[in-house]
Amino acid sequence: MPWVPALLRGQKVLARAKEDGSFASQGGRVEIRYKPNDGRAYQAGERNLERIAGEAVLPDDACAPGEAVPSKASLSAERKTAAAAKALAPGAVPAGAWTVYADGACSGNPGPAGLGIVLVAPDGKMHDGFEFLGNATNNVAELTAILRAAEIVPEGQAAVVHTDSQYAIGVLTKGWKAKANQELVASVKSALATRTDWRIVYVPGHAGVPLNERADELAREAVKTGRSRLPARA
Repeated sequence: MPWVPALLRGQKVLARAKEDGSFASQGGRVEIRYKPNDGRAYQAGERNLERIAGEAVLPDDACAPGEAVPSKASLSAERKTAAAAKALAPGAVPAGAWTVYADGACSGNPGPAGLGIVLVAPDGKMHDGFEFLGNATNNVAELTAILRAAEIVPEGQAAVVHTDSQYAIGVLTKGWKAKANQELVASVKSALATRTDWRIVYVPGHAGVPLNERADELAREAVKTGRSRLPARA
């Protein structure tokens, strides 16, 4: 069964299609892939998909075989609660530290890109916002989200930054050599170097973790609207 390029809430995806190029919908749901070789098969509502005019129908082997990933709607309340509790469990974020969720989104790679950040102060007050980055890659959006958090949280205060970008964690904390975005990586490292008691930790994307889902929603809002609304320095 072939694939067609489509837009899902402003983000470019590949969607299962019939031979005539129309969406192959089953019960109103269509199999999609965010990346051809991702290996994870998601489901999207047909009403949320928009065929990209002028894009050719692609053969079945345009995407590697994928393993079905449960949709957000299919996640039980128990699983969502467990995921959130694990991410925000007592001790996961030390007392007196900021809780930060940073995410990036991109429609095409590169393409219109944006970031979303959610920051929770030690007193529980929440700050959130988004920024449109113009034409950029998803990795640029992920890194810039972390940089913006470092610019907003007051100096001298600890923070735990949650990101679903293994790339960002790799180039910032694991010594991965950045073949691209070297200047941006250096800027983020420089900003973090002045911070004490900052940790960057991985959080799975699209797993029902509420604040991570919010950061993702904000990043997509930036892409969709082409606007920015960042919180003031705390």
